[in-house]
Amino acid sequence: MDSGTFNILMYSHDTYGLGHIRRTMAIARHLVSKKVNILIVTGSPIVGRFSFPEGVDFVRVPGMIKKSNTVYVPHSIKVDPKKAISIRKKIITATAKAFDPDLFVVDKVPVGLKGEVLPILRWFRKCRPDTEIVLGLRDILDDPESTRAEWKKKKYYEVLRDLYSEVWVYGEQGMYDPVTEYAFPEDVAAKCRFTGYIPRRVPKMRAPRRKEKLVVVTIGGGGDGYPVLDNYMRMLEQNGSIGFRTLMITGPFLPADRLDALADRARHLNVRIVPFVKNIEKKMASADLVIGMCGYNTMCEILSLKKPALVIPRDTPRREQLIRAEVFKKHGLIDFLQWDKVTPELMREKVDAMLADPGPYIDAMKAFDMTGLTTMRARLEQFMERRDLREEGSAEDENA
Repeated sequence: MDSGTFNILMYSHDTYGLGHIRRTMAIARHLVSKKVNILIVTGSPIVGRFSFPEGVDFVRVPGMIKKSNTVYVPHSIKVDPKKAISIRKKIITATAKAFDPDLFVVDKVPVGLKGEVLPILRWFRKCRPDTEIVLGLRDILDDPESTRAEWKKKKYYEVLRDLYSEVWVYGEQGMYDPVTEYAFPEDVAAKCRFTGYIPRRVPKMRAPRRKEKLVVVTIGGGGDGYPVLDNYMRMLEQNGSIGFRTLMITGPFLPADRLDALADRARHLNVRIVPFVKNIEKKMASADLVIGMCGYNTMCEILSLKKPALVIPRDTPRREQLIRAEVFKKHGLIDFLQWDKVTPELMREKVDAMLADPGPYIDAMKAFDMTGLTTMRARLEQFMERRDLREEGSAEDENA
């Protein structure tokens, strides 16, 4: 290892969607510097579409698709799922040993997809005990009962106790406290640090010259949000789009037949449709209202850009999005419609009201402090100082 650089390895299992890789990229862009290299190991099938800053690169492992909370199958290659996991595990292990990071950040799942990072976690603890190992958790995983049962069954608490240095919770403890909700044991709770929510880049925008207002509709990766797009289209088909126009970002994983059908419907309405944009923050920054689901990244973008938002949170197979929507609405930050109760009529009522009076939401977001990246940067500097002190001590021992 070049002692002049601090190497960070980031693992993002990425099955189907954009959430994990987008959060990982947001962190990497902020932590990279002349003294910091970052290598991302990911299963995202579209990782190559993103722009990487100097000092950040990625290694792609075969992609997997989540069929349920427990069943995963290969995204593209036609091999047995167990073989696909074995290939991923070998790539992850070899990459980690070769890169030999000072800091290893694992996203969300303590053991990785189907336990694929366990071998390298154990290797670090045995052969590279000074490597800092951090688990990064989003604010909400699922409902407390399901999460406690899953973590107990899979022995995640023991893994955190034995193999991890710290747990970074990318949220505010006063908003939602996973330490309490998920019953973290006292010694594991002591390793937790709440970073705050992760802000996104806010592009510099000129004041719009348009007369019409703009609604941006986005559903993340697009694999599971079609009902949001369909209800929005039905709303326009029934009531028209008088007073505003629409940019609909369907996500790269929306099936082609559904994208084509939406495009046909859009031709008769004031709607522009695109499947994917690299810099979604720029598109959202031009909006007067954002409509989407309630994933972690979408909410961080909305909060960063301070855009009024109407969300329709998915409530299966996990209740994470619904819980987040309830928490954020309680603090006056957004409004939402329940997934199984949304109708074009209800959506139109909310859209008209929020376009007419966005002030309360904007005021609430202006008062909301997003500290995630600042906190992580400060923690990284402490890790770097700790490593430098160890190296100084080793040099003194050699010269003694």
